[in-house]
Amino acid sequence: MTISRFLASHRFDFPSFAHRATHTCAEFEALVPSVPGTRNKNLFLRDKKGLRHLLVVVPPKLVVDLEKLSTLLGAKRLGFASTERLREHLGVESGSVSVLSLIHDQSNQVELVIDQTIWNAEAIQAHPLINTETVVIPQPELKRFLATTGHSPTVLDIPGVR
Repeated sequence: MTISRFLASHRFDFPSFAHRATHTCAEFEALVPSVPGTRNKNLFLRDKKGLRHLLVVVPPKLVVDLEKLSTLLGAKRLGFASTERLREHLGVESGSVSVLSLIHDQSNQVELVIDQTIWNAEAIQAHPLINTETVVIPQPELKRFLATTGHSPTVLDIPGVR
């Protein structure tokens, strides 16, 4: 199912902003300076054995301390997952991942971990599975979206350098 069909079938209607392709937070900041909502960075991680997969949503300038995060989550040595794992679990390419990617995780194999500051925002920005568009998701709709996909977030003060 496409993201637009999924959103329409569940009556989600997010403001959308088209823009040139961006692959990093720095590119997005330079090319798309005035979209409402809180910006964020999405990291797709896996544990040492590749048994746990996590989508971690943090402020764009936070450099995540993976060792401390591993300890907080009781995971063995978290690291970045491969592009193949990203495609397999979330159905997107690098640079296009966002909470909306969870529509492809129908068996709930991906854990969602969100930094407290992002979770408390009135609205967040998200790519709708492509990096040439950004939607703005109000906090109540984010909660409803996650409930619809069957994902319960772990909300933490994610360790790192801000």
